[in-house]
Amino acid sequence: MSSLAKQKQEKQMNGYLLSFGVCAAAAFFIFLPFLVVDKGLFQYCGDFNSQQIPFYTYMNGFVKNSAGQWSWETDLGTSAVNSYSFYLYGSPFFWLTTLLPQAWVPFSMVPMFMLKFGVAGLGAYTYLKRYSAGRNYAVIGACLYALSGFTVYNTFFNHFVDCIALFPFLLWALDSYVYDGVRGVFPLAVAVNLLNNYFFFAGQIVFLFLYFFIKLLTGEYRITPGRFGRLAFESLLGVALGCMFLWPAVLCLKDNPRTVDLSSGFGFLLYGRVQQYFAILASLFLPPDPTYLPNIFTDAVVKHTSMTAFLPVVSCAGVWAYMKARRKSAFTKIMWACLIMALVPVLNSAFYALNSSYYARWYYMPILIMCAATMQALQDEEIDLMEGLRPVAVVTLLFAVFALVPKQEDGVWSLGVVKEQSQFWLTYLTAVLGLLIFYGVIRWCRGHEKFTRVLLAGILGFSVFYSVAHIALGKFPQWEGDANYRSECYVAARNNDLPDDHFYRIDSYDCYDNIGLWMEKPCIQFFNSVVTPSIMDFYPRVGVKRDVSSKPDQKLYALRGLLSVEYVVVPQDKMSEFTEKWGAYGYVYDHEDASLVYFRNENYVPMGFTYDKYILLEAPLPETEEGVDAADALTEAGAAQDALRAGEPAPVTLMGLAEDSRSNMLMRAVALTGEQITKYGYLMEEATTADTANLTYEAYVQDAAARRATASTSFSADGTGFTAEITLEKDNLVFFSVPYDEGFTATVNGVEAEIERVDGGLSAVLCPAGENTIVFSYETPGLKLSTGVTLGAILVWLGYCGFIVFVEKKKKQEKH
Repeated sequence: MSSLAKQKQEKQMNGYLLSFGVCAAAAFFIFLPFLVVDKGLFQYCGDFNSQQIPFYTYMNGFVKNSAGQWSWETDLGTSAVNSYSFYLYGSPFFWLTTLLPQAWVPFSMVPMFMLKFGVAGLGAYTYLKRYSAGRNYAVIGACLYALSGFTVYNTFFNHFVDCIALFPFLLWALDSYVYDGVRGVFPLAVAVNLLNNYFFFAGQIVFLFLYFFIKLLTGEYRITPGRFGRLAFESLLGVALGCMFLWPAVLCLKDNPRTVDLSSGFGFLLYGRVQQYFAILASLFLPPDPTYLPNIFTDAVVKHTSMTAFLPVVSCAGVWAYMKARRKSAFTKIMWACLIMALVPVLNSAFYALNSSYYARWYYMPILIMCAATMQALQDEEIDLMEGLRPVAVVTLLFAVFALVPKQEDGVWSLGVVKEQSQFWLTYLTAVLGLLIFYGVIRWCRGHEKFTRVLLAGILGFSVFYSVAHIALGKFPQWEGDANYRSECYVAARNNDLPDDHFYRIDSYDCYDNIGLWMEKPCIQFFNSVVTPSIMDFYPRVGVKRDVSSKPDQKLYALRGLLSVEYVVVPQDKMSEFTEKWGAYGYVYDHEDASLVYFRNENYVPMGFTYDKYILLEAPLPETEEGVDAADALTEAGAAQDALRAGEPAPVTLMGLAEDSRSNMLMRAVALTGEQITKYGYLMEEATTADTANLTYEAYVQDAAARRATASTSFSADGTGFTAEITLEKDNLVFFSVPYDEGFTATVNGVEAEIERVDGGLSAVLCPAGENTIVFSYETPGLKLSTGVTLGAILVWLGYCGFIVFVEKKKKQEKH
């Protein structure tokens, strides 16, 4: 190399810094128009507004102010570790925001996006550099990855971008071990990705196996049994390093009904609708639609699935050209394998523990390989890019047929099967524009020194354009609905003047999701997929659907008393509507501010009260050969079971009542299992048919007053649990509308007490007559064990690294 060329190379900006900088800058220009429109507090739509902003803001305060692990503001109460480790608890990006004052956090979302996009570019460059012919090609590949349709689409979810940003370091660390013999780094990469998101890490394990063994079979990886054994050790060490939140999550999710839903039969092999296949293939060629606005294949499972593998400007032209020219390469085989897995339901679901719910949230992993293949096609002049561009252009042009095919509905003819023609043509012409840019750069610049610079400029400019269009398509349809988001959530809710001198829950009527997190008050209207599993058992029993959110209908007025709801928050423009519909159910005007009105529930019952009646939760299982063991476990109900065997009328059960009246009944009687009735039935009277006949609002008012008369005199709660004081005339169960969780331990007057799971998912404890002090203490199940494993693994890793340094130093000394 000449001295002039060497000087020129030294003057070039470091590739790592350049990749980080251009990707972060692109993110800035993508979000800049919306920052201007939103006056600094970026609002998008859906999950971003409902979860990401309030979760980050709330948890900023929680980790700074809470001494414990129980979050009362998360639904009816949930382990903060279990609930938020999926979203942010292990994310390094979240912990950076804790350096900010809580009030600044909502304004930090865009700067954090810039950082995440930058880290994604940095990570991709770090991985791709090994396979590149020079810095510029690796930078191009890094930008394709960081600005792919998958990344832009998943700004809707925000925390998914964390996984996109950190994943390339995992592949880089694996390559470094196999190719360069670098030891001690792979465990760190494994730990960081596992800590960041255990759910995505499950898919990363599958992909790592695929990547490793295909590279091994193609001969691109060569590894001795000894080195393979050390790699297995480093893999396990990495899992141990990062398992701090993993074991608690496993213990929590094993009882979550959303995680147990396997496909079967044809569902393993074929998608139920042919549109699913077209949607998967289209995701390679067209920019993504907003997550909640699928436009072409509306009968496929597309909403919120992250189904997109679009690369800006190059589309899959570079991939196609590379795969045709390098048919036997590992990258080609990995991409074919991933395409097959995407098209076969059971293989696709392998990235999600074989769950039958369709998701494509693993596509970022093959996208990184697509970027590597595209980069190699660009830098290898023996590969004819036109051989990739031509078929991609033809397929892309063919998608226009979906907007032009004639259809007839109700006797009226029209063109197109797309939902919105304007949205389709914007997306479609954007894809065509990208291909035209790519064609122009190939036609006039390939082979010239300026090729990479011009292509990079085209990719960056195009990415900003299509990303702004994508976000705008998702944001502006909700413009009117989100108009008061800032004033209601950030201003009014965050600065509410509700009392702080006692514990209560709130309810909200037609407010923005998770307004309780803004207010830092427990709210029964809550949107979070991961909560204490007993909540998902309790709510359906009282007629409330509980999948990704808790949203009890206002008609279940008695549920508010049962759950100690004292205030209802209503937007100003909904005040008259709420008063007209529900004012007669005990809600009276309390006060208001510029955006919100607060109604007080006259039927509020403090936490911790007793009953004088019980009702059987549900009828015993029939004594069939298959059900006899379960029946025996459920029917130790003394007289109730004897009555059944004697042919007498079946006992009254909560689940035998109409759903709308069950919460009314729970204000009158506690619901116990047969086994619990055997233990505690002597304390109370059994509810009869007469008790279930008068479940009116007037009767509820009387029942609420009766429960209030027996309620605890004090109830104080914090992150460690709660302490309650209550005086009883006789021994009795004291009920708390706290989700049953195995992490709770209880004492009554300093003596350990058993916590009973009543009402199908809430808690109660037996107390003696007289004055009682009840203490519930919480520790997330499995956290101590997993923390101990992580701490032990840190010591092992330090020892391992120390040994490596010692051996390397000794080798150097022997050479000299």
